Amino acid sequence: MKLYQHLYLAITVLILTSCQSDIQSKSESDNPLATPSPKVITLDKDFQPAIEQTIYVPVYSHIYHHNRQEVFNLAATLSIRNTDLNNQIIITSVRYYNSNGKLLKQYLEKPIQLDALAAYDFFITRNDVSGGVGANFIVQWVAAKTVSQPIIEAVMIGTDFQQGISFISPGRVIKSQNNK
Repeated sequence: MKLYQHLYLAITVLILTSCQSDIQSKSESDNPLATPSPKVITLDKDFQPAIEQTIYVPVYSHIYHHNRQEVFNLAATLSIRNTDLNNQIIITSVRYYNSNGKLLKQYLEKPIQLDALAAYDFFITRNDVSGGVGANFIVQWVAAKTVSQPIIEAVMIGTDFQQGISFISPGRVIKSQNNK
């Protein structure tokens, strides 16, 4: 009788353990909050883009309040969304500058590909005020075919106690070239 009890116990433990690992792997892969890793690519030296643009995106690491005597720190998310229904775009550069125009961070070592309707984001914590009120991102992108323009914007948010603020800052094209 004891042999059967141990056998049943062992089988039960195996079943519960395998179910638990399936639940964990399923929940990790189905997490809608997880940002997927972008597809890093290498552009061939013969690559001829059909379109290329440079986008300026204003970002605010803080804003002033109470007659500029206090600052309200903000977290910022740079969102890049490929709006084309069928074609990919390639993000070649994402650079973050402070209010004085000094480069603070180069986010990409190699270009990344955004498939049709895909999105990717870059985050600046609320505690990082190195950019100042005049911070900005410069985003450069290319496409092999003519595509609809991506939406590139910054979303700023900050909360303290029962006070909160959030707003978006749309990107502006500062350089554009159509090659086809």
